Amino acid sequence: MSRDRGPRRLRRLERGALVAASLTALSMTASGCVVVHGEREVLPAATRAEAAKAMEQFVTAYNKADKAYDSSLDAGHVTGALGDIDAARLKAGHTIDPDGNPSHTPLKLTDARYTIPKKAGWPRWFVADARGNKGGDLRWLLVFTRDGLGETWKAAYLTLVSPGTLPKVREDANGLAEAVPADSAGLAVAPRDLSRDYVTYLKKGGRTFAPGPQTDRRRAQREKEAKRPGLVTQYIDEPLISGDYAPLALRTADGGALVFFTTRRYEKQTAAAGTTISAPNASVKALTTGEIKQSLTMEFVSNGVALDPERDAGGGQVSVLSRLEGLTSAQGS
Repeated sequence: MSRDRGPRRLRRLERGALVAASLTALSMTASGCVVVHGEREVLPAATRAEAAKAMEQFVTAYNKADKAYDSSLDAGHVTGALGDIDAARLKAGHTIDPDGNPSHTPLKLTDARYTIPKKAGWPRWFVADARGNKGGDLRWLLVFTRDGLGETWKAAYLTLVSPGTLPKVREDANGLAEAVPADSAGLAVAPRDLSRDYVTYLKKGGRTFAPGPQTDRRRAQREKEAKRPGLVTQYIDEPLISGDYAPLALRTADGGALVFFTTRRYEKQTAAAGTTISAPNASVKALTTGEIKQSLTMEFVSNGVALDPERDAGGGQVSVLSRLEGLTSAQGS
């Protein structure tokens, strides 16, 4: 009897308590008392009030960073492709004007429309489409993401689109959009493959993408610039598909998808023997390491938005609606 009161007896009691607690939890679940797990339940990514607040915070941080040419002031509100492009822009600006941006004009975004998908798991994300006081008549199209309930919403994608360019997104009775899985097989191209297929298209051509300024005309422009008197230009493109660069997609009303995707490209200019590379502009020079003699290799990050149709719809070609890129670094040699 005395041995039953020792450590072994206590361990048996603890195991019994754990089993009882587990059975109680199962009983509560069976009776309808269920704990909602955000990582498994299909929920709205945000409320419209949360989305509006996130964009307001982004604009405030963006303006502070732009005025001071200091990327630390908005680093907590940008990520992914936009984060790379924005940080490089501010770095170049600070190198040129260490005291801040002499041409700073505060960004204002108005007439905002929010598209909020319902989904399970993280990251959660939503799309904001707004009129900006920069970019002429083009509207600012932003995608905000966050990886957890306590995280700050960050802008990962930014493209500029003409009014009326975007297709109608499918929404339920509550006005919530449908997030398309990255591996969706019912589209002309699965969202997870779009960046890779776009890179392949730029190199080899093909029929995956519909004609347009970011597809066949871009290839034609590259061919034109590849060889000029005294200068050869080479292009290397890479897909960016993981982490904060992962593609995000919304179901469109016609069954296709609106896909946001990211790529990186390297552009190497090499001067012929006896000649030199023309001096780059101040922004390029500010991001360049090494001495520019015979060659200059520039790195760009771009983000785009494409209309990806259903696999059996019409010609089944993907249309790149808009693409925005920025120089992120350069190397002279």
